[in-house]
Amino acid sequence: MLVNQGPNKGFTPLENSNQRKFSLTGFTLVEIMIVVAIIAILASIAVPGLIRSRITAYDVWARNTLQVMSKATEISMALSNGNYPATMTDLTGATPPFLNHDYCGTSEAGFNFTCTNSTSGYSYVATPVVLGYSGSTTYTISSGGIVTPAPVSP
Repeated sequence: MLVNQGPNKGFTPLENSNQRKFSLTGFTLVEIMIVVAIIAILASIAVPGLIRSRITAYDVWARNTLQVMSKATEISMALSNGNYPATMTDLTGATPPFLNHDYCGTSEAGFNFTCTNSTSGYSYVATPVVLGYSGSTTYTISSGGIVTPAPVSP
């Protein structure tokens, strides 16, 4: 039955209620934009914290790697009548090896490693590949095993 009067002219009440139901089931553009804005705000809060966490993890890894290299060198020196190993190959090529991996001259976990070895001492340096992205500090460890941090300025 068609109703020919009022705003629903030409529709039965049943047809009008189905039409209204259909229009209420979706999201409006404004609602979607609000959700996107909330997600963007939450991401802007969380992302800097995640980046800082990653940089801190890389810094800790680099410092710990230098300490492992230093301990291996010190143990080798103690077993070699007080002479430090002249090369990293002396540490990695021993049986069993004092050090499983030679980090010198490589870039690992966001840090470049440089090494200076002699029979009288050593110096190992870890420098961030990209400051502020892969690390925030240059670490140096020398004979005796003391790690010295030196913040890198941009």
